[in-house]
Amino acid sequence: MSAIILILQLALAFIMLPFYILNWLGILDPISKKLFPYFMDSFTDVYNKEMEDQKKNLFGKLSDFAASSKQLQLLELGCGTGANFKFYPSGCRVTCLDINPNFQKFLSKSQAENDHLTYDGFLVASADNMTPVADASMDVVVCTLLACSLPNTPAMLKEVKRVLRPGGAFYFMEHVASTDASSWINFGQKVLNPTWKLFLDGCSMRKTTWKDIEKAGFSELKLRHVKAPISMKLISPHIIGYAVK
Repeated sequence: MSAIILILQLALAFIMLPFYILNWLGILDPISKKLFPYFMDSFTDVYNKEMEDQKKNLFGKLSDFAASSKQLQLLELGCGTGANFKFYPSGCRVTCLDINPNFQKFLSKSQAENDHLTYDGFLVASADNMTPVADASMDVVVCTLLACSLPNTPAMLKEVKRVLRPGGAFYFMEHVASTDASSWINFGQKVLNPTWKLFLDGCSMRKTTWKDIEKAGFSELKLRHVKAPISMKLISPHIIGYAVK
């Protein structure tokens, strides 16, 4: 089976050879960075409709983690187009962080449409090195569909624990590698993943993000493996939950 996967990977790479060359020359990445927000803007509409119930359930009790009676201080990593804003509780103060500054105009549109929130700025930084965010300054950190594109998830989780106050929570919803070795989804992920990463800003379908979260040393962890009810079946294996510092 592994030989068949390799042959199919090589065949697909040959078909896409011009793009691999552009990537090797460093030309593809800046183009991708500019185009990726447009793709995510369209993808978000579809994903939010398909995952609305899951997001409502996940974010339904965010306010429980507000320190005392103060406003909930929330940091969203890889905020993108602001896909999660409508699911956050009224009065929540949101700090947005994304490594790609080209999301700014899409983010501004989402902020205007979700005026039940207060926004504390847009930070251009990587989730695994977010030095502009102070220690123990956040009640909640949210990360959805981001870990797939991070080369160093443990570093991101270390940063999450740094910026969370004691008793604060890390919320996540991520697509991950299929754990069913005999499924066509597992097979498809293995075949398509190298080219998928090339076109989708480093996103990997084969991340085992749950293992990193389980090893991160949170005091409490609620993590579920689910098959998300989405039309893009190759990324339907998901983990959903939260972890408490």
